[in-house]
This record gives sequence, structure tokens and C-alpha cells, in this order.
Amino acid sequence: MIIKEAIEVLKIEAEGILGLTDRIDGNFSRMVELIFNSSGRVIVGGIGKSGIVGRKIVATLNSTGTRSIFLHPVEAMHGDLGMVCQDDIFLALSYSGETDELNILLSSICKIGCKVIAFTGNIHSTLAKHSDIVINVGVEKEACPLGLAPTASTTAMLAMGDALAVVLINKKHFKPSDFKKIHPGGILGRRLSSKVKDIMLTGEAVPGVFAGTSMEIAIDEINRLELGTTLVITKDKILTGIITDGDIRRIITKKKNIFELTVEDVMTKNPRTAGPDSPAYDALNIMEQYQITILPITDSIGKVEGILHLHDILGKGDFKFNGK
Repeated sequence: MIIKEAIEVLKIEAEGILGLTDRIDGNFSRMVELIFNSSGRVIVGGIGKSGIVGRKIVATLNSTGTRSIFLHPVEAMHGDLGMVCQDDIFLALSYSGETDELNILLSSICKIGCKVIAFTGNIHSTLAKHSDIVINVGVEKEACPLGLAPTASTTAMLAMGDALAVVLINKKHFKPSDFKKIHPGGILGRRLSSKVKDIMLTGEAVPGVFAGTSMEIAIDEINRLELGTTLVITKDKILTGIITDGDIRRIITKKKNIFELTVEDVMTKNPRTAGPDSPAYDALNIMEQYQITILPITDSIGKVEGILHLHDILGKGDFKFNGK
């Protein structure tokens, strides 16, 4: 019974989020453009559970390049309203749209000159009527069996905040190097602050075959380390090319017998590289720009010193390229 009930809660909350996909419309686009073009901050306000969700939305926006601050509606009416200026945008969170403490604040916000965006489950509410943009975060039902405790509704509101933050990431062309600048103390920040030579693979961990090698041997080398690639080098370890799983797939789709080919027939010549003393975030920017996950590391004359995988910088499964 316990497991069944827990699964049912997750299903209800998942359905609540999926239901929002039909609500992403012109209002969402207007919200994104308004925030993107603003020279001020996003001021987020809410009471109770909505306030907790608001603080999380603020944290996500700040960590992804959109300046934000949480404003408690009650404290705002007792002096904290002084932190708001007309260039700011007020994001009001109230599922019912009838939260007195929040709605009382709206007239003061409007007098300052802020535009108001509402996240609410009631598009006919007082909050909705006094907002410039209304985002419907309504759900069919709460996961709470009493229908009282905010559960699916707060999850949906939180998810809509994430959707806003992620769209703004792409709109602002926010890069991993930008992320590093404002996360200097985290694991990712420390990785991105490293030199390439501190995190690259070296020695036997670097897949490589000599020029003129058959593709059969090259494929064995790719399989040996399971990095999905092998470098093609001269006897002096000068890089001449790179072969990836993608290169092999492209040859196969052309109906060619890959085992009759040499590495020169398949490899990508003059691949992108980085130097061992390059900052990791520079290498990451190259990977992002060219949508590659492996970067050969060479010295000034092109001699291979190592290889860098996206996972070595970001951690397996921790990050994706912008918009991918």
C-alpha cells in the first residue's frame, strides 16, 4: 500500500507538469522577451509554499545569468519595497491568485513602474486581473488525498520557473564559462578553473593508431578504451587526424566495406585541439562551439600529449550543450 500510494503521488505530480505543455503560448514568449530586454532584476514574491518555490526560482535564475531577488510581501510593506525600482520585473506567485498579502502589494509595485507577471492556477483571480502577463500553472488535482496540501500545484509552479530559466539560458547565450564565473566554489567551478593538463587523459589512456593502419585495428583501439574515438598519429606522435563513432557510421551508411579501408579513408583531418596549459573552460567552449565531446591535447608543434573528454570536465551526465 505504501509503495502504491507513493507511485500514485509521483504520477499525479508528473501529470500536473505535463499538463503545462498545453499552456506554453504567447504569454510565455512575452514573459521571456520582457525579462530578456529588462535592464533591471526579476523580483519574485510569494507567501507560504509559493514563497519557498519563489526562493528556488530566484536561486536558479541567479545561477544561470538572470539577476533576481526574493521579496517577502509582508516585509515589503514594512520597508523592503525600497529595494524595488521601475526597471525591475515583479514575478508574483500565488496558486489561488487571492493571497491577500501579495495582492495588497501589487498597487505599490505598479506605482513604482514595474511590470507584473503572475504564476497562478486561477486566471480569473485578483492577481491575474492586476498583472501584465499571466502564466497558467493550474493542475487537475493535488497529490494530497485531502486536496488541501499544495503538492502537484507547487511542483508545477516550480517546473514553470525552471522552464523560464532554461529558455533564458539559451536566449542569453549563457556559456559554461559564464557558469564558472558565478560558481567558483562548486565542483564544476573548480574543474573549469583547472588547466587542461590537470584533468586530461595521458599515456595508455589515450587511444591512438599510426597513419596507414587498417580500420579493423582502429576499431579495436576505439573499443579498447570505450571513448568512442581514436587519434591518428605519426611515429613521432604528431596528430594527423581523429576517428569517432560518428565517422564510422557515416562510412557504413555509404555502403562501403569499412574493413577494406585505412584510417586515412575515414579520419577527420586537422581536428580541433587545445594546449595542455589552456584553461579547462576554454577547452569546454571549443567543445560547445563545435559540438564535440573529445578534444586532442597537443603541444606547439602538434605532438599529442593527451586527450580530453567532456566528462573529464563536467562529470558524467552532469551537463549538456546549450539547447541540446
